[in-house]
Amino acid sequence: MKLDILAIGIHPDDVELSASGTLLKHIALGKTAGILDLTRGELGSRGSAALRTEEAMRSAKILGLSMREQLTMADGFFENNESNQKHIIRVIRNYRPEIVLCNAISDRHPDHGRAARLVSDACFYSGLVKIETRGDDHQLQAAWRPKVVYHYIQDRYLKPDFVVDITPYMDKKMESVMAYSSQFYDPNSKEPETPISSRDFMENIKAKAMIFGRDIQVTYAEGFTVERHIGVENLFDLK
Repeated sequence: MKLDILAIGIHPDDVELSASGTLLKHIALGKTAGILDLTRGELGSRGSAALRTEEAMRSAKILGLSMREQLTMADGFFENNESNQKHIIRVIRNYRPEIVLCNAISDRHPDHGRAARLVSDACFYSGLVKIETRGDDHQLQAAWRPKVVYHYIQDRYLKPDFVVDITPYMDKKMESVMAYSSQFYDPNSKEPETPISSRDFMENIKAKAMIFGRDIQVTYAEGFTVERHIGVENLFDLK
């Protein structure tokens, strides 16, 4: 299976919170999209790794993904090293995405920025023919480098380089977020409270999307930063 877009997050809910509206929009346009979780979020204060995996797969169905896979890097203690880069390279070479979306380059959670660098490095090295990896069938994989890497914006505000109108998909985005019932607002939960488990946090997600949408005169948008300049064919295509 070849993907158009592969969204990668260090934690199972990172993509839903930050880029799921963009995935929904492109799936509706006929593109194929999938998610790769690098860890199972086992250090989270609420729930468990097994439960978060169940929630991730439930969210995948809501989003209509073509695939979702989870690696088992160490939540909180993963390193940007050869072993972890090759785990990601195998997935990239298997699905050959044109676009990779990944964690914010800097954020409140230190895992996010480190994961951003790890994924970006893996995307580059995936294009080097002398780095050998083998797929599930034990056959050598062909080199593949995504055309672009875009970083979604997470907890802290970063000035986006571009934003994507997700207005028609905001409700479905929130549905995918709420698939993680162990992590987010649930008045019946007996789990400890965290900075992301309050009702206010749900409103913060919408408020941030409204801020990103305002500049292009839409209700909701998601923001991204880029690693290199974006080429534009026609100035009139820009909002």
